[in-house]
Amino acid sequence: MQIFDSHTHLNDAPFAGQEAAYIQHAAELGVTKMAIVGSDANLNQGALDLAARFDNLYAIVGWHPEYAMDYNQQVADTLRQQLQQPKVIAVGEIGLDYHWDSEHHSQQQKIFREQIELARELHLPISVHTRDALADTYDILKDAHIDEYGGVMHSFNGSVDWMNKFLDLGMMISFSGVVSFKNAPLVHEAAKAVPAERMFVETDAPYLTPTPYRGKQNEPGYTRYVAEAIAKLREVPVETIAAQTYANTTKFFKVTP
Repeated sequence: MQIFDSHTHLNDAPFAGQEAAYIQHAAELGVTKMAIVGSDANLNQGALDLAARFDNLYAIVGWHPEYAMDYNQQVADTLRQQLQQPKVIAVGEIGLDYHWDSEHHSQQQKIFREQIELARELHLPISVHTRDALADTYDILKDAHIDEYGGVMHSFNGSVDWMNKFLDLGMMISFSGVVSFKNAPLVHEAAKAVPAERMFVETDAPYLTPTPYRGKQNEPGYTRYVAEAIAKLREVPVETIAAQTYANTTKFFKVTP
């Protein structure tokens, strides 16, 4: 069995100096490839460094909406250069996050649009973060004609209706450990309804740890338990979810299986 963690932060502080051990543990659980995702200057460089060090790791770099007020021309120029480096497979994570920020929505939207345009220019897909901002995220993606170069809704946590709207735009849908939570009925329904060929799995580690380790630090290997949770919801073997999502992710990111 092979599983692709389509969105993880092995470049984050909790893993520093122990990356090889976490990669080995992931392999023992069947997780054989990972997309290491950036969000600011440090994490973007960390993603690039890890992708260079390990054959089965790939980098996604971009500017997270939480840091919208730090985005400037220097950041944009650096991103353009980084996105053209080997083993960079997407722009991300980018998007909108209104949960903590009630003041800078227009700035978030501006840098989201700018990074989408950069992705279009460089012929790269995007990895989208959205929190308490589904309507505005949808409107921006619709205006951008995202189906021309592709995107994935990272750690999707909306309803089936919202999922179908994003699917209609051409987006892929990725599920994190939230799909294993008992108190996430909307995500459960989405995981049951999503077309098999449009689904990814991820950890978003070190966050969103799935059952049975909820409450502890997450790690990329725990993508195995995300796949198991979806398999249980869809009443199929975990091997089916692993194989389908692995094929989907390698095809989408143009990674050699």
